[in-house]
Amino acid sequence: MLLIKSLTKYFSKNTPHQVLALHNFNLKVKKGDFITIIGSNGAGKSTLLNLIAGTLLPDYGEIRLDGEMITYQPEYKRAYWIGRVFQNPLLGTAPYMSIEENLALSLKREKRGLRKGINQEMREYFRQRLSELGLGLEKDLNKKAGLLSGGERQAMTMLMATMFKPKVLLLDEHTAALDPESSKKILKITEELVEERKNDLITLMVTHNMKQALEVGNRTIMMDRGQNIFDIQGEERNKIDVNFLLQQFSKLRNQEYIEDRLVLD
Repeated sequence: MLLIKSLTKYFSKNTPHQVLALHNFNLKVKKGDFITIIGSNGAGKSTLLNLIAGTLLPDYGEIRLDGEMITYQPEYKRAYWIGRVFQNPLLGTAPYMSIEENLALSLKREKRGLRKGINQEMREYFRQRLSELGLGLEKDLNKKAGLLSGGERQAMTMLMATMFKPKVLLLDEHTAALDPESSKKILKITEELVEERKNDLITLMVTHNMKQALEVGNRTIMMDRGQNIFDIQGEERNKIDVNFLLQQFSKLRNQEYIEDRLVLD
């Protein structure tokens, strides 16, 4: 279980440019939950993921995973149990390393990989996992990652972020920089990889697409001004649509929720 309690984060604290990015944020996530996170720009979505990953440290509050306090644990330690995929496909792979070398680096998180070199057994495993992506990447393990398309690199990053069996998967608008066709493929791959670990993986996915937010996963939260203002899941979530979400924001914040990217198909 992931437990976030009273999490607060300031940027440029105690200066004229102080910004309260996350304010008394609370969230309880059980294993198997796939949460989509929506909210306008500046709502605190990426800040939340950065705090969970350890890229940022909070000013107040706490983060616990399976009962262990990890609030101030450094990022490199959390990397053993957190997988992450960013919006930019270039951030998830080492461009001058081959496909198989990138995959081996991912396995190294669970004490396997380059330490003993890449043997035939590992290559067969890589081919098997890559074939499941349906992109033909298994046919050329020695190809440099930098020569792949954005969609191919993001698909490989998704595989790398899950194959070492993390406890938490963080997806930060990971389809937003792709063309529509690639975006659909990556979303499908995401659902398949998460489904594979559905009983023991916690997934948090930030998206600007409200329609997508209601179609993927089993729970949706809405953030605004660094707070969790709306949380819906299960059958109740299945009955609502984008218009309902927009109405909820207007009701809770007494203002219109206008941002074109949030309602795109």
